[in-house]
Amino acid sequence: MQAPDTGAAGEEASTKRFRAKRDAILAAAAQAINEQSARGMTFADVARRVGLNTTSVTYYFRRKEDLAAAAFEHTLDTLAAMLDEAAREPDPPARVARFLRLNMDRLRRIQLGQETAFAVLSDLRATEDPVRGRLMAGWQRVFRRTRGLWGEAPGRAATDLNGARAHVLLENVFWVPAWLNRYEPDQFDRAEARLMDVFRHGLAAPGERWAPAILDLPHDDPVPGREAFLLAATRLINELGYRGASVQRIASELNVTKGSFYHHLDAKDDLVTACYKRSFDTIGAAQALAEHGGGSEWRRLSSAIATLLDVQFSKQGPLLRTTALSGLPPQVRSAMVDRSNRIARRYAGTIMDGIVEGSIRPGDALIAAQTLMALQNAAFDMRKWAGTMPRERAIRMYASTLLFGLFDDGVLAASEP
Repeated sequence: MQAPDTGAAGEEASTKRFRAKRDAILAAAAQAINEQSARGMTFADVARRVGLNTTSVTYYFRRKEDLAAAAFEHTLDTLAAMLDEAAREPDPPARVARFLRLNMDRLRRIQLGQETAFAVLSDLRATEDPVRGRLMAGWQRVFRRTRGLWGEAPGRAATDLNGARAHVLLENVFWVPAWLNRYEPDQFDRAEARLMDVFRHGLAAPGERWAPAILDLPHDDPVPGREAFLLAATRLINELGYRGASVQRIASELNVTKGSFYHHLDAKDDLVTACYKRSFDTIGAAQALAEHGGGSEWRRLSSAIATLLDVQFSKQGPLLRTTALSGLPPQVRSAMVDRSNRIARRYAGTIMDGIVEGSIRPGDALIAAQTLMALQNAAFDMRKWAGTMPRERAIRMYASTLLFGLFDDGVLAASEP
């Protein structure tokens, strides 16, 4: 009969088993968060995914909030480690390329079943204090490290530009899983190279200048009061997530009764669907108006992007972030994803025509279109940043990150007060 483990060796084995099981629980929690949001995650579901009972999960994490926080902290720690490794490269392009490579390698391992995805960070703001404060501080550290990939900024305008670059880079890295599953794993290197090509050189052909038109979008809604209702709901869902923005909270934001909600819509899923439809209609209207406005394909593309950034940075906005999709029923979610893909393909068509015309730099139009989807989707989070400067400057600076590339400083000359 074998003697039980004793001493240091036994403690080490016990610690390894504890960590292995804890890591498995965190991986399962990340999957649940990505599918259902942090608020939708349950101990029972996480336990089922790892073959444990609920009591076993609570041995490692006493509360669901603790488990969600640990999953988010794992994501933040992973990002910070990748950024630290990327920061050792000699210059900004090499650092960004290294950060992208680390992320693409991670996604390849996930695709091959060698690793599990980490928890997306869209629900950070929906957590409650004091956990929320700790997580947001962690996110700020990740953001500052990302901004640091461009080195020390020589002035305020350069700091603002590097902040926009960092935000667009992170959001595109988070957006990659939304389109990378259309590629075979052996094509990931090609997708990475084409994505880095957009980051490095942008979309504008040599000699093209920034001169977009800010288009006047329609804001008419046939139901009185509905537009304001959808705007308030969109803002709250963007800030708190699908489950964090309760019907009561939305009604309170508008200073109306909960019953008024059901006067406009039959259920919360109907609300999110209506918010998405409004957002997609806004994007489609900007694309259509830009196309009908004439000029080169470059002008049409830059006008559509500038107009949508104006919406995101203004009180008339925002557009609903795609992070709310995880809360919708599968059939409804699928319809919203299809509409999003059609919008991306419309951008790709403009880019392809611009390449033929010569006003847009040759590159992978499908991947470039996805970078624009990430940019316009994420701009909502930069409202405070945009509010520190004239609107036109904020639009130009944020758009420059992809239209002229993450390393082009030409926008700085036009950004000084």
